[in-house]
Amino acid sequence: MDKPQRRSQESDEGLVPLALKRVGIDTYRENVAYLHRECDLYRAEGFQALAKVEVGANGRRILASLNVVDDEAIVGHDQLGLSEEAFASLGMPEGQPVCVSQAEPPGSIPALHRKINGERLTRRDFRAIVQDVAERRYSKIELTAFVVACDLGEMDREEVFYLSDAMARVGRRLDWHEHPVVDKHCIGGIPGNRTSMLVVPIVAAHGSLCPKTSSRAITSPSGTADTMEVLARVDLPFAELNELVRAHRGCLAWGGSSDLSPADDVLITVERPLSLDSPGQMVASILSKKVSAGSTHLLLDIPVGPQAKVRSMPEARRLRKLFEFVAGRLGLTLEVVITDGRQPIGRGIGPVLEARDVMHVLMQHPEAPPDLRQKSLHLAGRMLEFDPDVRGGDGYGIARDILESGRALEKMRAIIRAQGETPFDPEAPPLAPLSFEVAAPRDGVVIAIDNRRLARVARLAGAPKAKGAGVDLLACIGDTVTAGQPLYRVYASYRNERNAAHQCCDCDNGFSLGEAAAIAPLNVEGR
Repeated sequence: MDKPQRRSQESDEGLVPLALKRVGIDTYRENVAYLHRECDLYRAEGFQALAKVEVGANGRRILASLNVVDDEAIVGHDQLGLSEEAFASLGMPEGQPVCVSQAEPPGSIPALHRKINGERLTRRDFRAIVQDVAERRYSKIELTAFVVACDLGEMDREEVFYLSDAMARVGRRLDWHEHPVVDKHCIGGIPGNRTSMLVVPIVAAHGSLCPKTSSRAITSPSGTADTMEVLARVDLPFAELNELVRAHRGCLAWGGSSDLSPADDVLITVERPLSLDSPGQMVASILSKKVSAGSTHLLLDIPVGPQAKVRSMPEARRLRKLFEFVAGRLGLTLEVVITDGRQPIGRGIGPVLEARDVMHVLMQHPEAPPDLRQKSLHLAGRMLEFDPDVRGGDGYGIARDILESGRALEKMRAIIRAQGETPFDPEAPPLAPLSFEVAAPRDGVVIAIDNRRLARVARLAGAPKAKGAGVDLLACIGDTVTAGQPLYRVYASYRNERNAAHQCCDCDNGFSLGEAAAIAPLNVEGR
């Protein structure tokens, strides 16, 4: 049977045009189109709900999933509705005549079916799948099938490289025309831990080029981009990002607005609600972004702890080997640091609280969290040693001097101004208005903190969507506390969110008390 051909632009003239309507529905990075059930075109073309359709106007085209409606208040018989995401993607005004046709099925569907059946895919298979994903030819159901199949199928290391390489090849790739271009990334899972926002200004102040692009939170109360957004704009267009980095030697931006590894941003829309972050997909997501951003050297932080993403040193070493193999095949110089992930880093969990901690460290404020400062200096020092003019072992001292001299604060303020400053006073941060404290039920020593429980409390309180929501830690592992002493304070914007967080804390506050001798030691490579 002949392969069905996609309708050409010229053939669109034979279709019945519909008037474009903007439908104010947030479909979370998915293009959705709306047709009335009584629309002549809907009946004539044999459209089905959830099918992929192609929408075109004036030479511009997008793919969208079709929803069929019966309410003329949403869309009329002679209209085509587009969700907020789809309307922005098409870039046409309301009322514009548009044509709609059946979309050609993605050519990579046979490869997807083979992966679902547990087969090993080739490099060509992954390139075809990633191209279709980036062009949004996959429905949410097909995306979910791919993500779950890769998670359950335990891709071998060659497949992980194929996926990483395919994701890096789609979208834009930056070339800074210098060497080295350095970056730092943490695999996540540790609340707080805003070391990137301290490492970047330190390294940039030294003169190294550090184009730091970060993602928003997937399953955490805040990502680097969410926290930086408290201080400055992070959705920087490609050209602006390029100019800013060349002028200031660094940035702290959201990678999704610069079209770097766009397939990753699409896959995240499925991974986030499923809370999936398999080793293979993690490696592909991180390394494809770094290669696309033009990085030549990457420092990778893998925290280890009972409630971290990686729970044991053997598991951390296996993950390190996978990262090193794929990075080597991609031509990326990689150094992996395994760090202590038994408790949150810093005091704040949530965008505003974390931004306060970062600025306090940069300002050398007496209330600056010592663990956040120490870990950031350790990581920055390792990154500075990517510079061939810095001798091994000297990086930490150079990083500390840059911080204590005020050069890191000066650089951070310059980056904030360049990205578009948002007024922020770390002495009076705009915290959510409702709060409550969680107290120690008895005397004892804090012997463990459940990272996942505290992250859940912060998310129930509204973070990261509510920037001022979250958890402010008042005790850490090793502290001696008395009955009734506050362990942490929770901030929420709305009563129902405060109540949900309160119920979660009542069930399990996330702190374990006991004797100091019960604190389990953990031998790691960094603090």
